[in-house]
Amino acid sequence: MKKLSILLTIFLSSILFSQSQDLYALAKGEYLGFNAIFDQKENLFGYVSLYSYGKSSDKTKKFEYVILDKNLNPIANKEFEGDITAGDYFGYMDFRGNIILKPSSLDREFVTNKTVFTPSSMIIDLKDNSIKRKIYYDYDNGNFKEITEQKSWKSAKKENKEEKKTKGYNYISYVVEIKEGGYIAVEYNDYGNYINQNSLIKFDENKKEVWRYKYNETGNKKQGEEISLIDKDEKNLFFLVKKTVEKNKQYFLLVLDTKTGEQTSMKKIDVLNNETLDYITSLFSYSFGNIDNDKIIDDKIVMLGNHITNNFRKIGYTRLLIDKKSFETSVQDLDHLDLTVEIPKIKENGMVESGYFLEPRDAFFLKDGSVGMILEKYKPEGEYSAPKTTDLVYVFTDKDFKKKGVKIFEKEKSKWSNSDYLFSQYLNDGKDVVFFYRDYVKDSATKEKNWNLYINTLIDGNFKQEIVPISAKDDFTVLPYVGKEGYILLREFNKKEKYNKIRLERLNY
Repeated sequence: MKKLSILLTIFLSSILFSQSQDLYALAKGEYLGFNAIFDQKENLFGYVSLYSYGKSSDKTKKFEYVILDKNLNPIANKEFEGDITAGDYFGYMDFRGNIILKPSSLDREFVTNKTVFTPSSMIIDLKDNSIKRKIYYDYDNGNFKEITEQKSWKSAKKENKEEKKTKGYNYISYVVEIKEGGYIAVEYNDYGNYINQNSLIKFDENKKEVWRYKYNETGNKKQGEEISLIDKDEKNLFFLVKKTVEKNKQYFLLVLDTKTGEQTSMKKIDVLNNETLDYITSLFSYSFGNIDNDKIIDDKIVMLGNHITNNFRKIGYTRLLIDKKSFETSVQDLDHLDLTVEIPKIKENGMVESGYFLEPRDAFFLKDGSVGMILEKYKPEGEYSAPKTTDLVYVFTDKDFKKKGVKIFEKEKSKWSNSDYLFSQYLNDGKDVVFFYRDYVKDSATKEKNWNLYINTLIDGNFKQEIVPISAKDDFTVLPYVGKEGYILLREFNKKEKYNKIRLERLNY
């Protein structure tokens, strides 16, 4: 068996703890995948590894899960029957502390018009290590119905077509269970080009209606109203509201009493143009990429998005700050041209040089109210050229979202790569941060190119960087994963040799 080839020389003087697991040895089935699991407060709980044993009936396949805690100790495992169309699952934790296995890919071999297109999620109760199909509820004009099997695309499309022909619209609804107790349902009529008759409905644990909030009752092609939930607690529900008349948009913060549904507050949010807040919440038109762009800090909701002009040009970044006690809002902008001292060639639209643009990769909301943004110089794929990335740029602000500094991390050009940025984690109870990226670097002496892992800490406003070579030979691959606070998880695997090990290494900071 080949030993780990990672050169962890930087860690040698600081490793106080190290633990490893062989993912291939944890179960007898075919290894499918591995991902981190976080609790509701975004703290790392552990990991889940999935395995397949193949087809078990005309409608099912046999799988096995193994749950590891954040120290890589196995704490639960079990075989289960999943839908035959499931290719793999992604694990996450719900508000009850259960692990949900959500299908993350389809097994195309078994997908037909007659089979369920979307396989069912599974729910693991860690208290007794039991697993069952996750029950969802269909809400239809006051009636709840349990759903354990999704409709096929063919049958759903046929039903929608017949309903639209009969009524002139499709009745759309969905319902979710909430940790504050009971259920929240949404319903509206969808005419294709517009929607109306929207209702937000609260039910108790027995599915009895408690209150109903109606909006957008007369929506049409020229006017409409959208609401987007941004936070909730036992006292209030917080929504961003967008009201559109013709092409003119206005934005509001709506607060409803969680228990009664009564409107506690409706305050207009002043912005400089019509489009910016569309880019702050993904339930509106756009989002800040796939970045986690919001956080609750000391009874304040902080949200981050792109600063957009009325002609849809991205000219920088916008922070929305909401006080959960006073319901006051404030919007601050930080534009690309504010970075000209550190990046002299930057243009208003974020272009920095030779067709490269600054693309957001991560955002940090620290306890002192400051914000950090990691941007990467990215050149999109052309008709005859590959996508490319170069340097990372860290922009950090003060508590008022004013630029405090810019640090540029130079790295080699990467072709056919959308990003060399990896992930991050908060340190010291949210006061500091560490983030990771990789770079394919040529050795000045040997002229060989190898992958390096860059570990960057920002503690008390001071940057520190450490470099770890992570290239491996003989068809071995090394991948970094997020670890518990102060650690990184490294995975090395080789499919030919059935070698698939993970190990925790302590960071030196």
